[in-house]
Amino acid sequence: MAWRGWAQRGWGCGQAWAVSVDGRSCEELTAALAPQRLLGRRFNFFIQQKCGFRKAPRKVEPRRSDTGTSGEAYRRSALIPPVEETVFYPSPYPIRSLIKPLFFTVGFTGCAFGSAAIWQYESLKSRVQSYFDGIKADWLDSIRPQKEGDFRKEINKWWNNLSDGQRTVTGIIAANVLVFCLWRVPSLQRTMIRYFTSNPASKVLCSPMLLSTFSHFSLFHMAANMYVLWSFSSSIVNILGQEQFMALYLSAGVISNFVSYVGKVATGRYGPSLGASGAIMTVLAAVCTKIPEGRLAIIFLPMFTFTAGNALKAIIAMDTAGMILGWKFFDHAAHLGGALFGIWYVTYGHELIWKNREPLVKIWHEIRTNGPKKGGGSK
Repeated sequence: MAWRGWAQRGWGCGQAWAVSVDGRSCEELTAALAPQRLLGRRFNFFIQQKCGFRKAPRKVEPRRSDTGTSGEAYRRSALIPPVEETVFYPSPYPIRSLIKPLFFTVGFTGCAFGSAAIWQYESLKSRVQSYFDGIKADWLDSIRPQKEGDFRKEINKWWNNLSDGQRTVTGIIAANVLVFCLWRVPSLQRTMIRYFTSNPASKVLCSPMLLSTFSHFSLFHMAANMYVLWSFSSSIVNILGQEQFMALYLSAGVISNFVSYVGKVATGRYGPSLGASGAIMTVLAAVCTKIPEGRLAIIFLPMFTFTAGNALKAIIAMDTAGMILGWKFFDHAAHLGGALFGIWYVTYGHELIWKNREPLVKIWHEIRTNGPKKGGGSK
């Protein structure tokens, strides 16, 4: 009796066995072997079990956020929250998943700089009034009895001693600390992963591009980013001003996340990203481009100093290599996108965007001065 062939697939996975003997079916083979006592009942039982199998349809498993088992890709970095049980659904047409983020990036950037222009207008308008209010307050303080050890007075003194840049980033740092605390609430884990991590394979694409800029899971990650932001805050606000800096920072967070989306779709390495590193890279690159001869040092090695220009070149080279080689510890595409955006903005963007805000400011001035025109009524 000649066996024509056999095929076995996934005995442990519940898939089929296919047996063919001289073109006869399983039932005929069983009947033919029943009278023979050479192999006994065990072989008969063996054949009957195989004949009972049917090939089950292949179950389509939802694709996880990256190759590997049980979130293996995310365990390589302590900066990313544990998402072993989170399942992502990449689009069958990945390029289409970038359309909404692209429109969101362009629209949000325009709104950010437009709002900053209006904010600057309102700020300049209120300075005259605040000047006279300040004179009145100084006169009242001179005749008002002073309280010793007043905690509020100490806080005001500390606040007034801060630079404009440090006062500006204090709110950003407070928002990052708040989101970091929210990560520690177990009942909020799914919500935090959904809205405070950016991933082109997620069902929510646009809002995480902004919210993840204020999101840190690791204390060291947040502390390092906030330290760099605090260190460069005075320089960047002196260069751009408070309002323009805020527009640049928020836009940089969205733009760097969009570049991250493009990199993940292009390479197929889907996974969540979070942190303010992309926006901070924009700030760092802008300052280093404007002040290339400035001296910088590493926080743990203050004895070694280098120029800002050389530091920027080294960072760009490292992130470029990381993106090409597929390093996973940082989101190198977001870092690179943020750095390039910072270089572009202080070189060309300031002239193209901020210096052309006058038409918008005039419209706002007309609205604030004359108010909306009342319709109706005949002449």
